[in-house]
Amino acid sequence: MCGICGIANLNSGEPVDRSVLVRMTRTLSHRGPNDEGFFFEGGVGLGHRRLSIIDLAGGKQPIYNEDESCVIVFNGEVYNFADLTRDLAARGHRFRTRSDTEAIVHAYEQFGESCVERLRGMFAFAIWDRRERRLLLARDRLGIKPLYYYRNEDFLVFASEIKALLQMPGVPRTLDPEALDLYFSLRYVPGPRTGFKEIYKLQPGHILVVEDGAVRVRKYWDIDYQEPLSARPEAAVDEFSGLLEESVRLRLIAEVPLGLFLSGGLDSSSILAVMSKIAGKDRVKTFSVGYETAQSGEEDSNELGYARLAAASFGAEHHEYRLRAAEFCDFIPDLVWHLDEPMADPTCIPLYFISRVAREHITVILSGEGADEILAGYNIYRRMLALEKLQRAALGPGAPLVAALARALPSEAARHYLDLALRPLERRYTGVSRGFRPELKDELFGANGWSSPENELAAVFGPYFEHAKDAAPLDRMLYVDCKTWLADDLLLKADRMTMANGIELRVPFLDHRLVEFAARLPVGLKLNRGAGKFLLRRAMHDRLPPAILTRPKKGFPTPTGSWLRGPLRDMVRDVILRPNSACRLFFNPRALERVIRESEGGKLDRHQEIWSLLVFEHWHAQFLGGRQLREQPRCQILAGT
Repeated sequence: MCGICGIANLNSGEPVDRSVLVRMTRTLSHRGPNDEGFFFEGGVGLGHRRLSIIDLAGGKQPIYNEDESCVIVFNGEVYNFADLTRDLAARGHRFRTRSDTEAIVHAYEQFGESCVERLRGMFAFAIWDRRERRLLLARDRLGIKPLYYYRNEDFLVFASEIKALLQMPGVPRTLDPEALDLYFSLRYVPGPRTGFKEIYKLQPGHILVVEDGAVRVRKYWDIDYQEPLSARPEAAVDEFSGLLEESVRLRLIAEVPLGLFLSGGLDSSSILAVMSKIAGKDRVKTFSVGYETAQSGEEDSNELGYARLAAASFGAEHHEYRLRAAEFCDFIPDLVWHLDEPMADPTCIPLYFISRVAREHITVILSGEGADEILAGYNIYRRMLALEKLQRAALGPGAPLVAALARALPSEAARHYLDLALRPLERRYTGVSRGFRPELKDELFGANGWSSPENELAAVFGPYFEHAKDAAPLDRMLYVDCKTWLADDLLLKADRMTMANGIELRVPFLDHRLVEFAARLPVGLKLNRGAGKFLLRRAMHDRLPPAILTRPKKGFPTPTGSWLRGPLRDMVRDVILRPNSACRLFFNPRALERVIRESEGGKLDRHQEIWSLLVFEHWHAQFLGGRQLREQPRCQILAGT
């Protein structure tokens, strides 16, 4: 796990400025605290920061092929590198190291651009082909590892994080209003946008090639729901269990200590069950986070009891951390710096602190991300399918009854729900994460010329729904969430918060072979009788405590709402309503005041909207405003919290 960056001058042989590339690379030092390396050749330069995981002595990058005609910098892990190395050695390739990085550069030498199709793992890499004068950038299939780029007519620059790109003269620090519009609707920016105009994410499952002064991007992999599995449920459980165990076993390959983020939910507890089976007598190290002195409304945010139950069931070496409101508040500027993009997911903060604790014990951590998106774990899928049934009634013989019901409903919320039911799925479903309601967004943004929320979201989700148009409604939603929410929120925050502490995160549920298998499952093996992840529950029914198997989906809760209304109330006003705030510049001040008052009074739950505004304010200050909000008073935490 590392940080990579590079510069390619497109139309001239002008040498890369060494000082710029060194500065870019060292901006990524938190991602790779163990070493750094560089490659310079005319108009091309590559930089690398290393976190040593495999081949500790020989894996220093950049790495070359036999005759040094190709050179690579790499971030990630290729879990099938041993098999790939044996195959390539049999074809005549000579290896100098035991690293997975060298396997990639030889695979490129043998197979060209299609080498990515032979890699099993998580990766973002750059290969410079010195003979062909070709630069290849690649990102893994699901988007576990990040890769950003900016290009103009003179150069292309890329990096693992945006902050490294911003070290390059000529890269603009300009707000993208369309991306920001999407941020306030979704609480994250869906790719390929970032929040910065003209700075893009290389999308998951894509490669980018620079050759002869031209840049081209193409997709090399996608999720296919078109070949449904016909196996009996018992056979599907067996195959799924085998794939999951294989995926976990591969992700235990390392020359450093490993552990597991354990929430006590079904996903991470299942990973613990498999890890414990593989480890035998060795105890698995587990790490959980909770919150100190929970007040009214905060008890539901603590899942430590379930995590302890899971850890005790498998004899794990368990570690906990309790996060305080003051730590939560004081970390916000650093959070925004690590994220680079505006992303309003408060669970980033507990994830950062438990990563910091874990780093004292291990270097590689596994987690349960991805199970909900491939096996239908979120409650919203059940609600959307219920609306599908209502829509069929509204368009069929039951149409008069539904129309009469719509006129008779006294509740505005109920009428809105029925209105949703009458829309096609692709216009109704906007993912598992929502920010501002359209009417509040219109009031807040006023006359700033923001686009219609419905149109903006249709532009993002519409092409994904169209691509999966022949799949079942549930699978269409899963596909959309894998392409947006999973890649641009869950995996982004997981990468940033772990790498901020120099930890490599591995996600067994997102092994691409497991994802491909899950895509082919009948809907009933994913969502059954209103319960998601049916197949996973069946696979774990005799391995996990019943309390964990049957507990409802909880997510990764934080007491954000009660903290923002209580001990962090003054901070909210200081940041959002200060006279020179970006929020006042962009948004209607009266609407801002009303949102904060409603939150403080507990009349409405506004914590998601307020958190979105806080993150935007800090992001704008750090990346666009040339300042940080460090001068604000430190959070004054009320007695008893």
